[in-house]
Amino acid sequence: MNKINRKSKVALLSVMSNTMLIILKVVAGLLSGSVSIISEAIHSSMDLVASIIALFSVTVSSKPADRQHPYGHGKIENISGVIEGLLIFIAAFLIIKESINKILNPSEISGVSIGIVVMGIAAISNLFVSRELYKVAKQEDSIALEADALHLKTDVYTSLGVAIGLLLIKVTGIAILDPLVAMLVALLIIKEAWVLCSDAFGPLLDTCLPEEDEKQIQEIINNFDNVTGCHSLRTRKSGHYKYIDMHLVVKGEISVAAAHGICDEIEKSIEEKIVNSSINIHVEPEELPIEEK
Repeated sequence: MNKINRKSKVALLSVMSNTMLIILKVVAGLLSGSVSIISEAIHSSMDLVASIIALFSVTVSSKPADRQHPYGHGKIENISGVIEGLLIFIAAFLIIKESINKILNPSEISGVSIGIVVMGIAAISNLFVSRELYKVAKQEDSIALEADALHLKTDVYTSLGVAIGLLLIKVTGIAILDPLVAMLVALLIIKEAWVLCSDAFGPLLDTCLPEEDEKQIQEIINNFDNVTGCHSLRTRKSGHYKYIDMHLVVKGEISVAAAHGICDEIEKSIEEKIVNSSINIHVEPEELPIEEK
């Protein structure tokens, strides 16, 4: 299975899963009158939109570079991640609004057992799908799939939280626990959105690669005898591609062919350590000492 099909198929799995869960949660929420279940349906609706965006972005980001996009289409995954983060913020706001309304205008909750069962199904389903998304996201270095996985991972915790809240209501009869649990769900979602937006937005500003990657690059360069230095190292990330530019200082007496060979070896070594990297090296001769007259 190639990368395009693999990423797209796992994203499609997320779309199908979220669609099923929305239907289950809406039905359970309407039957029980539980705002926490309705809040979870809202959360899943945002997850569905996010999954559709992720499916679109991983398909487009895998396209090869062209004349208009010489650096490829990778950054669309970062744009997707930012949009998904904003959608989570909106979901949290809607949940808090509905919870406050429920506190001010309380109503009886019925069909608690149905709600507990649906939330349990939702948690198990999202646990399975999020693990699959994380697995492919890490292997393919896809921020869009990682963002989608983060959505569903949070949904696992929130679904369990709602189920526990409904169980407490059934045991204690205290109905106000329902909107309080929903507000707790919203706070967890806000935290999720903040982390997601931070991770996705950085590459849009061309932030450098992690310090560990740049350290590896420097260690590789130091292993070559005819290389005396390196400066103007610049790194950035676009989707799963990593771009590395540097000025390499070599001994002045070596030939152009030898310098070119060193560059090829350095590029090969970096590509082995940092996958999906594109390296551009500008060679400079070492300044020879001026001979005394």
